[in-house]
Amino acid sequence: MEKKESLAKFLECELEDLDEAGDFCGLEAYSNGSEEYAIGTDEEADEACQEYIKNSAWAFNSDFILASCGLDFSGEESLKQMQENSSEGANDFILSLIEKTCGLEEFTNDAIAADGRGHFLSGYDGTEETEGEFFIYRTN
Repeated sequence: MEKKESLAKFLECELEDLDEAGDFCGLEAYSNGSEEYAIGTDEEADEACQEYIKNSAWAFNSDFILASCGLDFSGEESLKQMQENSSEGANDFILSLIEKTCGLEEFTNDAIAADGRGHFLSGYDGTEETEGEFFIYRTN
C-alpha cells in the first residue's frame, strides 16, 4: 500500500481529500483540510527525526546534552547561558560538541529513546501513529 493510501485509511477519508503538502524533514506531507500530516517508513522517520534534531540541537536541555555526550556537568551553567543568550545561534556549536563526542546518530538515538519520534515530528500532539508499514505524524 502506498503512503497516501495508508494515510487516507488511517484518517478514514478518501484519497481525493488529501492534498500534497511538500515534505516535512524529508517525509512526505499531506493536508486534509486544515490538518497536515507527515508519513514515512521506519527508516525515513528515523532520518527525519535526525534532521529535526540536527536543526534544533540548541533547544535541548543542557543536562541531556552533557549526559548524552558523556561530558562533565560542571559546564552545565555555561551551556545554559549560551543557549539562552544565543538561541538558534548556538546550534552550530552544540552540533560540533555532539559530533566531537558521541556523534549525531547516538545523540539522536538517545533523544528518541527518551521522548519518542512523535515528540520531534508531531508538533500537534507529540504522538506517532501507524498504519501498515508507515508511521504518521500530525504536524499542525
